[in-house]
Amino acid sequence: MYRILMAAVLLMLAAVSNAQEASQVSREEIRGLDEQIQDVKKDVISLTSELNRLEEKLLFPSNTQVALFVSLPDSSEFSLESIEIKLDNQIVAHHLYTYREIEALQLGGVQRIHTANVQTGAHPLEVTYFGKSKSGKEYRATASYSVDKAVGPKFVEIQIAGNQSAINFKDW
Repeated sequence: MYRILMAAVLLMLAAVSNAQEASQVSREEIRGLDEQIQDVKKDVISLTSELNRLEEKLLFPSNTQVALFVSLPDSSEFSLESIEIKLDNQIVAHHLYTYREIEALQLGGVQRIHTANVQTGAHPLEVTYFGKSKSGKEYRATASYSVDKAVGPKFVEIQIAGNQSAINFKDW
């Protein structure tokens, strides 16, 4: 991956230096070189995404994978400020939300907050959040859940229902 990126950078530098040295280069040659650079960029992007997918498969095999997702109810008048997640009594995720992230969650988006490898069996999950309503009232809640992991991937949605100070869990 690093070698490919370096090759692309060197190719671009060579193109720039060649363009500066040869002022008689025709426009067609410049366009051809530009197209080659764009093709290399597309290849690098494609290889990067494929490498990320392979890395995730290697690091989190489907038979041991647990993924945790955070969402808000559709008609949420609530602004989530932070969340802390403990799995097996260890803090595995702590996140402070930006305005854009809050806006995306309020529009129905779902955030994958944590992915882990765990053994089969029951695993305690504890979620704590802080947030505010549009009127400025602060909310805080903590809830526990047991993640029952079987063979195969496990996905758990953590829905923060802020104004009711409730946390709902949903297995996918």
